[in-house]
Amino acid sequence: MTVESQAPESKFAFVVIAARRARQLMSGAMPLVANPRSHKPTRVAVEELGAGVLEYQLPLTPAEIEEGKRRKE
Repeated sequence: MTVESQAPESKFAFVVIAARRARQLMSGAMPLVANPRSHKPTRVAVEELGAGVLEYQLPLTPAEIEEGKRRKE
């Protein structure tokens, strides 16, 4: 897995990552952007993703796993 900092291309991944970050913000985490436009955790999370300051890891796809197995052989 690689750590990414730009917004994911998949809309589903974008929503999942933003939701996880929003939960962190609701639990008391500090925003990673200075002066967020909103105080709502979901909007702050989306702003962080758009700004590229949020790091996340996406799981490998089955094709990537298969390719990794082939390289080891």
